[in-house]
Amino acid sequence: MSDYTAIKILHVATVIISGGGFALRLALMLWREAWLGLRPVKVLPHINDTLLLASGITLAVLSRQYPLAQDWLTAKLVALVVYILLGMLALKPRFAKPVRLGFGVLALLVFAYIVSVALARRAWPL
Repeated sequence: MSDYTAIKILHVATVIISGGGFALRLALMLWREAWLGLRPVKVLPHINDTLLLASGITLAVLSRQYPLAQDWLTAKLVALVVYILLGMLALKPRFAKPVRLGFGVLALLVFAYIVSVALARRAWPL
């Protein structure tokens, strides 16, 4: 297995864990909010997302495909920022739960867009 293939597998695995982990934390926000304060629930997403970002940057360097040079990578990067902001709003207790749920659903829709852009390698995959 090449280095590129191994890093791509790591990247895809961390994408799956990131999306699933966010959905799980969104569910905890609705039904077991106190669990959001548990150390593993707070720390593990940061470890995974660091691996996700590092593997993504490594793939871009190895493939010589960069944001601003490739429109689909630029779209992914912009959508990633939107996803992070929506995710933060969804998990912050300052808003009522229905509002937080709305932010969470929007974040998951942006996450789905990011995945579809990655699979299609087009900024407008539909």
